[in-house]
Amino acid sequence: MGSVKFVELLLTAEIFNRFENLSEDDIPKEIRKIFYTRTGIKRPLVVREDMAKVYANDFDPKLPFVDFNPLTKQYKLTSLELATKWFVSKGGEMIKKNPVLAYYYQNYDSLRVSYEEAKKYTLPKHGDKEWLQSIINDLEKNEETREMLSLVRVFSPEEIPVDFNEVALSEEQIEEIRKIEIAISEREYLKKIGLVDIGKLLFIGPPGTGKTTTAKALSKKLYLPLVEVKLSMITSQYLGETSKNIEKIFEIAKKLSPCILFIDEFDYVAKTRTSDEHAAIKRAVNTLLKSIDEINLVNDGVVLIAATNHPGLLDPAVWRRFDKIVEFPEPEEKIRRRLFEIFLSRIDGNFDVEELVKATKGFTGADIKLVVREAVLKALLSGRKSLNQTDLLNAVEEVKNRLQLKSAEYEGCSVRDGRLAGHTGY
Repeated sequence: MGSVKFVELLLTAEIFNRFENLSEDDIPKEIRKIFYTRTGIKRPLVVREDMAKVYANDFDPKLPFVDFNPLTKQYKLTSLELATKWFVSKGGEMIKKNPVLAYYYQNYDSLRVSYEEAKKYTLPKHGDKEWLQSIINDLEKNEETREMLSLVRVFSPEEIPVDFNEVALSEEQIEEIRKIEIAISEREYLKKIGLVDIGKLLFIGPPGTGKTTTAKALSKKLYLPLVEVKLSMITSQYLGETSKNIEKIFEIAKKLSPCILFIDEFDYVAKTRTSDEHAAIKRAVNTLLKSIDEINLVNDGVVLIAATNHPGLLDPAVWRRFDKIVEFPEPEEKIRRRLFEIFLSRIDGNFDVEELVKATKGFTGADIKLVVREAVLKALLSGRKSLNQTDLLNAVEEVKNRLQLKSAEYEGCSVRDGRLAGHTGY
């Protein structure tokens, strides 16, 4: 098998070098990672000895159509015709999942190979952390774009620690995610029919209900980089700088396209404008509205997700900018059940999930995660790596006490501070 992968690597490099119409997206991800440099992937691709060992491990370097240069430590094919015939007999199934090879072999009468079908098996380069880093390296060469990057946090999908199937969502929430997924795959069609103002979601709900987790998991599911920004972090003490910073984060999202631009603490700037506010605050809100208007998924390849715990503070004009308002309420029984199943799936023990669901009415996803964490840590203090129902129920009571203390403190602040007295509970 090692020799087959070795030849696949050599053939992929040779065919990619010969056909300029093939792009980096045609190279399978596992092979693509072999060829990355600081500046991305550049022709001509060369196969060094260390690359071959990483990809193919145990292989025969003395095949009759392979030459090795001991000075440069590089392998190359001496006969493409012999190599392709040899590979047909050894790695036919691999051709169907490698677009570069499928492109070359699709004219072979003896093979039923489709380049378009092979592309379905290959993830695009824009999600690779190496590709993303090469783009960032290029942007950092310029002082202006380097400053833009300092305002955001950028993650490749490979760096996201949570899978989408580990997020408990309602059917309505999942449907909105599916709409974004289909819009990404049908961008050309949407552009053709003039339906371009798509891909803007506003997540609203109390803290701990999964807004941030969902945005991150969506990055991984769609294999799109995540550009994350908290509006409180870009608000400047210098009048006028906040508006400039808002423009910069939208501009950097376009430069890192395709991507998800996730704006947390959205209410920090997008608040209702009042007549007695300073002109700079009004200007910041207007800049935000304008920036939202000027970005979309179809033309710019940017999915915009904004999240807020305080939707009642948002300017009415902000709401109209979003395709869909996705609510993240305190989870109902079905969602709490799913959350417990997810969090307990890798923990040994006997649990009555139904009892836990009934005991955690009003808990958010973050609260349920805290229950499991407390139960695990208490068990470890006792020298155990398995949980029982008592561990979990005790943890539920601990979290309830903590939430009551937090609620009492919040109510005290509301009395003392008139600005908090009118909060809606989000």
